[in-house]
Order: sequence, then C-alpha cells, then structure tokens
Amino acid sequence: MNSSKTYILKLYVAGNTPNSMRALNTLREILKKDFKGVYALKVIDVLKNPQLAEEDKILATPTLAKILPPPVRRIIGDLSDRERVLIGLDLLFEELCDEDFFSGPFNESSDQDKP
Repeated sequence: MNSSKTYILKLYVAGNTPNSMRALNTLREILKKDFKGVYALKVIDVLKNPQLAEEDKILATPTLAKILPPPVRRIIGDLSDRERVLIGLDLLFEELCDEDFFSGPFNESSDQDKP
C-alpha cells in the first residue's frame, strides 16, 4: 500500500442492527490490517442524521463510501467479503502495482533465446 495516501472513508449505518455492527467490525479489522493508520473513518448513523444520508444520496445501509483518494467509490452491504471491499477501495490493484508484478522471469531475456 502506498503510505503517502490518506484514505477518507464514511460508513453509513442504520442504528445498531446486526448488519451495521458486522460492517463496522469488519471494516475496523480491514483498516487495522491493511491501512495501518493512513485513514480517517467517519461513522454516520442515518437514523440520527438523515440529512447527511440524503445529501450524499445514500439509499441503503450499511454503505461504505471512499471519498479520498479519488475516484469516489461506494460499497453496499455488510462488508463481509474482504476481497470485495479491498477491490472496491482500489487496494488490491495498488498492491499488484507496488509489488513490481511484471518483473518476473517471463519478462527477462534469456541467453537460451538468443541465436
């Protein structure tokens, strides 16, 4: 993960429902393991702040919105599929790019190929 980025995330929940709590707990685990302090998370209870949900056009809960870095992404559901969440946050793609994915032995020239 590129540590120069700061992720700004908003999690919209509807009270303390099981889905809301599962989404919050799963997200906290992902942030602790994969984001290591380079994030800001705001949890918004749409029952207490319906105007915020309306302004951000939230139609279902729980919804995770990645505000920064662009592009804005939204993931709807209880976030139980960790890989889907990471893809939704563009994290898996960045991991592939950071690991010098294309520098393996198949891209290096070999003396055996030379005439």
